[in-house]
Amino acid sequence: MASTNLNPRVVTLGTAGGPRWWTGDNAGKRAGISTAVVVGDSVYLVDAGTGVGNQLMKAGFTPANLRGIFLTHLHSDHTIDLASLAIFGMFTLPAGKAPISIIGPGDRGALPPASPRAVAAPQPLYPQNPTPGTASMFEHLMQAYATDLNDRVIDALRPSPLDHFAASDIQIPAGTGYHSNENPTPQGFAPFEIYRDELVTVTATLVKHPPIAPAFAFRFDTAQGSVTISGDTAPCQNLIALAKGTDLLLHEAIDFDWVQRAYGSVGTVEAQASMDHHRASHTSPEQAIEIAHQAGARTLALHHLVPGTTPLSVWEAHAGKFSGQYLVPNDLDTISFSRVNSEMAAAR
Repeated sequence: MASTNLNPRVVTLGTAGGPRWWTGDNAGKRAGISTAVVVGDSVYLVDAGTGVGNQLMKAGFTPANLRGIFLTHLHSDHTIDLASLAIFGMFTLPAGKAPISIIGPGDRGALPPASPRAVAAPQPLYPQNPTPGTASMFEHLMQAYATDLNDRVIDALRPSPLDHFAASDIQIPAGTGYHSNENPTPQGFAPFEIYRDELVTVTATLVKHPPIAPAFAFRFDTAQGSVTISGDTAPCQNLIALAKGTDLLLHEAIDFDWVQRAYGSVGTVEAQASMDHHRASHTSPEQAIEIAHQAGARTLALHHLVPGTTPLSVWEAHAGKFSGQYLVPNDLDTISFSRVNSEMAAAR
């Protein structure tokens, strides 16, 4: 493996965050959050935001290239097209291909506490199963499409997505002090391995994205370079530990000026609660730069941009504050995280 240049890279399939279709100026330029980590011809997908299937095709890949799908957390903007990826994607998969792993957070185990701004505690949806994890979510998604799937399996003799995709929950190591409400982001949490094959080793850590828990960041290490993907998080020491010395850090970013413009003058309890959430759960470009500096990342790229319509110039205005390479990729951009390629370029 060391003698072959596998050209490890990411393709930013979708770079917008948020559970909505962004409107106004620049609308439609950024698909929902999803990143392809590519090693040779193999693709490891991180998150499955809106439009992921079409973006995968536009990037020159199909689900046949997939080895794994990794979900940072179970908010809808990161998972909304998981069902379409499995149901549409199975028609492109060759017979005999090993099942594609879907790996993500487990059951939260408890509902989050109500917002302190709530006059009365809101009633949860589906109280009999209010916080399903990745495996349960995937099972329920496929069950919801049982009419379609059984038509195709029985009448058209098509394959079942259950034969081609295998969903499992990430098991948080015992003894870490993790608790979904009381301690969702334990200090000093050690990164732990969640996946390994002959091309990559994937490690995870818990990050800070209240109220959801668990929420993960992932690091992909190859023989020729590494990339760390923050998931959604406020500034977090656990992420800095995971990203130490990484070649590429993909970090979420929010435009807090937009938050103030969007909610500050509304004056409702709901608007105030939204502002509380954004401030407690996300990261500004300046904060992402500081995290990258502390981690010693060679390259920082901002993604999961909120709002998805903020002009590129707003994000790029911070470039001079980072000592390494600073990027604000568009959808379908390719970013190498290969030390081999960097060393070759430096030697020219």
